[in-house]
Order: sequence, then C-alpha cells, then structure tokens
Amino acid sequence: MSTTQVHANLTEEQVREISADLDEPEWLLETRLEALDALEDLEMPDVIRTPGRSWTNLHDLDFESLVDPLNAAEDKDQVGPDEADVLSWAEAVQEHEELIREHFGSVVDPQENYLTALSTALFSTGTVVYVPEGVDAEDVTIRTEQNSRSLFNYTLVVTEESSSVTILERQSTGEERDEQYYSGIVEVVAGENSSVQYGSLQNLSEEAYNFTLKRGDADTYATIDWIEANLGTQLTKTEVSTELNGDSSETQIVGAFYGHNDQHFDLDAKVWHRAEHTTADLVTRGVTDDVARSVYEGVQDVGSEAWDTSSYQRENTLMLSDESEADASPKLIINNHDTEASHSATVGQIDQEDLLYMTSRGIDPRSARNMLVEGFFVPVLEEIAVDELRDDLEELIAARLRQRD
Repeated sequence: MSTTQVHANLTEEQVREISADLDEPEWLLETRLEALDALEDLEMPDVIRTPGRSWTNLHDLDFESLVDPLNAAEDKDQVGPDEADVLSWAEAVQEHEELIREHFGSVVDPQENYLTALSTALFSTGTVVYVPEGVDAEDVTIRTEQNSRSLFNYTLVVTEESSSVTILERQSTGEERDEQYYSGIVEVVAGENSSVQYGSLQNLSEEAYNFTLKRGDADTYATIDWIEANLGTQLTKTEVSTELNGDSSETQIVGAFYGHNDQHFDLDAKVWHRAEHTTADLVTRGVTDDVARSVYEGVQDVGSEAWDTSSYQRENTLMLSDESEADASPKLIINNHDTEASHSATVGQIDQEDLLYMTSRGIDPRSARNMLVEGFFVPVLEEIAVDELRDDLEELIAARLRQRD
C-alpha cells in the first residue's frame, strides 16, 4: 500500500479538532499540520532487508481501517509523588507550555518517518513528567488501557540537574478486541547528573498492531536506563534508543519478549556515543514459539569525538518450536579507536542435555521445560531494578508457559 493511499482518509479538519480539544497553542497545531502534510513524502520506518526479503513488512498494514483519530478511547492512570509533575497532555499544555515548546520533537524528529509523523499529527493523549532540580521521584506510574480502534500516545520526560525518576508504563487492551492500532512516542530529556529509569510492559491484545519509539538524550553525567517487555500484539515494531550527548553519560537497554501463535516482534535497540567516557549496556532475551517470529537489530554507534567509550551488547533468543523464527543483526559502528566494545547474538533451542538431566532427576518433561525457559529469562530479570515490573513480567511469562501446556 502506498503512503499516499494511507493518507487519503486523514484530513486537516481532524487534526485541528484534536488540537482544539486539547486547547493547544498555535505553534503546536502548526507542528501537527506540518507532520500531516509531510506524510505523503515520508517512508515507513527502516526494517532489516536481505536480498529478496524485508524481515518485517509494514506496507501491508491496512491503516485505512485501523486509524480512527477522532474516536480515541482509553482508561488512563497517571500518578507520581507530589514533588514531581505528572500531568496529562491537556494539563501540561496549560502549565508547562515553555517546557514543552523547548523539548517537544527535540529528541524524536516528528518527521523522522511515516509513523512518527502520523503519531505527531494525530496524538490525542499523553503524559508529561517534569522532575525539578534535586528531586528524587519514585513510583511514577502510567497505565494506558486502549478501548478504541486506534490510540496515539505521546510521553515527554524532563529531569533537571541532579534529579531522578523511576517510571513504570503499561499498555493493555480493554473491551475492544478487534484489530487495533497503538502508537506511542516517548522522548526523555535527562539533565546534567540526573537519572531516568523507564520501564515499559506492553501486553496489548493479540489482535493489535503496535508502533513505539522511545528515545532519550543524556546530558553530562546523566543516566538513562530502559526496560522494555513485549508480550502482546500480532505485530510490534519498536525502537528503544539513547543518545549519549554528555561526557560520562550512561545508558542501559534491557529487553524481554515472548512471542507465540503467529506474533511478530521487530525490535531495535540503539545507542549513539557522542561524548567522552560514555558507557552503554544492551541486553535482550526473548522466546519464540508456535509460528511466532522475532527480528532484532542492535546498533552501537561510536562517534569520532567519543573518546574512552565502553559499549556492550548481547541478544539471545530461545526457540521453543521448529516452526518459529528468530533473526538477530547486531552492529558495531566505530569511528574512534579509543573504544572497548563487544556484541553477540545467539539463536537456539532448549538444550536437550539439560532437559535429559532434569527428567532423569524425576522432573516431568513439561515442568523441566518451563523451568529452563524461566531460567533463560533470569539474566534479564536480574537487570530490572523496578520490583513491580520484574514481578509482573515473571508472572506473565509463567502464565504463558501454563497456557502452552
């Protein structure tokens, strides 16, 4: 399907109505309208291609039927400590217009690709988290339950100097069970010596399509840690990335996924080392079962000014069935010799010797397999500092294994 065709049922009037409902300033409406105008010239997000094959096909998505921008419905909780502002988009536009004007679209270009522009033009819900200087904000929770055909969500996190925040975001599906489209853009601006931990648990209906892009900009001595778990949807295309723009900034990107039935996960983890003494650690573990498919691309990009870089990446996928597929493409792009970096990716099945050992000790084959799968996720679970997210993910993995039996 060509992009102009997708664009056909979207109108300027719809965008104006969304913006007016949120009581947005003129400059924000203009940003939306520019994104709408750009749609027909923009490409879909990059996917890995090998000769004769795109690993993920985004062009067959029937946006005409999935996108219904004026009928967004959700159930949302946005809570956090009193010292920080955790605001709905409409509240934030009134209370923090200058902050939004400075940072909106500063980390993720609204016109980066077709789907970011679509999201910028049409988002009708969102959250702004603002943490003032020196404040430690624990337990910020953003829960979104989608109850409509399509939902476009935008999140902005800004931390001032020497502050910190821990955010747990969840996406799930409410009553609506037919095909849906969920789109989420997250921009994190981490000020000097601040720390952001952003955990996300995506458990949308398996009828849903999901596009999310989470990206952070880390200032001097800042830390941005991402945790992303994907269990739901029939198709997920997601990128989690950090730009290490300040000296001695750090990032960790932890990913976990479990695909079954005919689910398809296309997952990108990226880090750009742009300053001196920066550190990155990317670790992802996932399972594919039935005829599910996973595609992983990890990129560590070390710039010419990034002296004394440390960058590590590892991705492991466990296939529980012969019919499932898993592909991994780790990449190192190094433009500064003063770099310590490594990357690895493995795809394999449960070790039959391990299984045989456990069954020979009296454990039934089903329990042995489930224990090995749960054990496979332990290196990722151990990296999750948000207890609630770790507990939820463990329980969802166990529930999916029980469902398999």
